[in-house]
Amino acid sequence: MTHRKSWVLALTWLAGAGLAQAQNATDGSDEPLAGKHWQLQTSLYTRHFSPDPRHNNRQELLALERHRTDGVLGGGATFRNSFGQRSIYLYIGRQFPVQDLPVHFKLTGGMLHGYRGEYWDKIPLNRFRVAPAIVPSVGFSQGPFVGELVLVGAAATMVTAGVRF
Repeated sequence: MTHRKSWVLALTWLAGAGLAQAQNATDGSDEPLAGKHWQLQTSLYTRHFSPDPRHNNRQELLALERHRTDGVLGGGATFRNSFGQRSIYLYIGRQFPVQDLPVHFKLTGGMLHGYRGEYWDKIPLNRFRVAPAIVPSVGFSQGPFVGELVLVGAAATMVTAGVRF
């Protein structure tokens, strides 16, 4: 097995374990937590802080998250990075609601894969073509609909929209 394949398998296992933990959590009894949900999101708009003609501003993001009622979440996303390369981000995190408002803060951390070729060094710690990432965001929800403003490293901001189910 190649080094790259072992990293992909390890990341797949890590994401699966995180999603299973988020999905199978209980409140101390044998009953599953009420209010667990899935969230599906896509990107609407991206703006790089230092525009470059090589930058892709159409990420084609598709993200799926599993949320627990205590705010813990696990998920995965596929998107086109700043250089148009298909990339994946597998993560766990936490969502922090603002009391009495339909606003939340979210912080996720995980592994990012997809920066290849001449762009492999555009993200820190990408020596093995897989790098750690931390992604903060602020969001708004109304009924099943969710919108977020996401800080994409030191490179860009992204507006996303999604639905909870």
